[in-house]
Amino acid sequence: MSFVARGSLVLALLLGAVPASAADQPTLLGASKDWTAYQANSPDGKVCYALSKPISVIPKKAARDPIYVIISVWPGRNVKDELQVVPGYPYKEGEPVYAQVGSTRTEFFTRNEGNAGSAWVKEVADESALVAAMRGGSRLTVTGVSKRGTKTTDTYSLSGITTAIDRAHSACGK
Repeated sequence: MSFVARGSLVLALLLGAVPASAADQPTLLGASKDWTAYQANSPDGKVCYALSKPISVIPKKAARDPIYVIISVWPGRNVKDELQVVPGYPYKEGEPVYAQVGSTRTEFFTRNEGNAGSAWVKEVADESALVAAMRGGSRLTVTGVSKRGTKTTDTYSLSGITTAIDRAHSACGK
């Protein structure tokens, strides 16, 4: 399964877009303040993830689907702490997305599938530094540009992130 397909599967599981029996629905591992952890089954085996919704979005009145940041663990793919931004709109082609926690600023690349966009850390080596900053920080700010040219700024609370990620790691054995 490709890098983008893995992320798309997490989003599909999260939003309930994958037809599945009740036994295949994501299992809540627990909520901790502004973050929630889940475990689900995928064609590649078990997947665990922590996610959060933004506490602030700018512009406030822009029409958008659900907005999330997701941190995934895929033992069957040897993936730990893969970040994905789901902005609720398709991104403008070629425009980077940036995530910032304190002084740690990380560039993401974007991919659109139909009317949905997603972004992943551009340099995989930067992923662990960003996750570490998130664990020690209080706010994550994500900026991007929609296909229509609207600049968005989404702010996430990082309260509860450590517990949620630890639950995902524990459930997936990472």
